[in-house]
Amino acid sequence: MRRGWFFVAAAFCLTVSGGPADAEMYSAAQVGVSIPNSFSDIQGERANTGTTVSNLSLANTVIYGVKFGYYLESIKWLGVEAEVFNSNPNIKQQTATASNATGSVTAAIPGTSLRVLNLAPVNVVVRYQMGQLEPYAGVGMGIFMTNIKDGATGLSSSNSSIGLNTQLGLRYFVSEGVSLFGEWKYNRARFDFPSFTANPAQSTGGGYSGDYSAHIFAFGIGFHFD
Repeated sequence: MRRGWFFVAAAFCLTVSGGPADAEMYSAAQVGVSIPNSFSDIQGERANTGTTVSNLSLANTVIYGVKFGYYLESIKWLGVEAEVFNSNPNIKQQTATASNATGSVTAAIPGTSLRVLNLAPVNVVVRYQMGQLEPYAGVGMGIFMTNIKDGATGLSSSNSSIGLNTQLGLRYFVSEGVSLFGEWKYNRARFDFPSFTANPAQSTGGGYSGDYSAHIFAFGIGFHFD
């Protein structure tokens, strides 16, 4: 988290140093759909150390959020952007297998609520200006704030992880100050739920971690200011 806030501060300093007169500023609202891959490489921690869980399927989900950024007048193709968006890639009701040194147990697990808020404080973005059309791409760090809630017990766990946030998009200017855009994003991080007690075999406490990744297709409207 400290590293995340360092990048936030760095982005703010860059914005101030550029100055409004020297930059093309913009803000945007976005909505779309997230198509996550399976929650994978699930490892038990603390009391669950030595336990592994089979991959868990996640549900497709709507995403919504906002973004803010700027391009410097002196380097028109290079900019910095911050964005935040929310999704709920819930763990589906399914059969899973938990394994440890004593053997394996397969059992049905209930649907589990999972909320992911991605705060991406710094995306480095590049663009190619083609009149009204503007292809662009970006990459940066995401701070993934997560909350998971067991569908059977009601127990929950929250945490934050640092991961990858990327984007590839196309912007179309309907006027000098208004644009419409569509983009593909890819997110990846390792989530850690230190107090989550859900276990396909038995609720034993301890916590779990696993790999999360998702393909996101978003569209929205942007407002640009000189």
